[in-house]
Amino acid sequence: MEFTEVVEKRYSCKDYTDKQVEKEKLIKILEAGRVAPTAKNLQEQKIYVVQSKEYLDKIDACTPCRYHAPTVLVVTYDKNNVFTYPGEKRDSGVEDATIVATHLLLAAYNEGIDSCWINFFDPQKVAREFNLPENEEVVMMLDLGYGKQNEPLPNHHLRKDLDETVKYL
Repeated sequence: MEFTEVVEKRYSCKDYTDKQVEKEKLIKILEAGRVAPTAKNLQEQKIYVVQSKEYLDKIDACTPCRYHAPTVLVVTYDKNNVFTYPGEKRDSGVEDATIVATHLLLAAYNEGIDSCWINFFDPQKVAREFNLPENEEVVMMLDLGYGKQNEPLPNHHLRKDLDETVKYL
């Protein structure tokens, strides 16, 4: 699929079938996350692939936004392995994990897999439910599966003009 088609047509799916994502497609999606750029190439991301009923139920206890997806990727980063920027007020953790997550969702669409970025949850609750190490910060979760929905929500295609979001200096 052409990149412009991927970025223009990909949308957040809000209803999934029970059909599981094929392992070959899942590996391609995960590989896209693995090769995503990170500050100083620290690769501080960690991705948890959730497919078992036990852990999907834990996700459901943390958010109403799984939408019955058969696979959820939980994206975290290692707080002890980040690049601290000049001024020491920010580090690379959240943005690197976000770049990885963006690669994951675009690769999913390229593989014919629907997705939805989940950020409506308490990260500390997810960390506790999954018994994650103290040094890992949960950034987002990504629903993956085959959507029952045939098209995006009506407001999906509404976009501001470039002159409202871009300024040339």
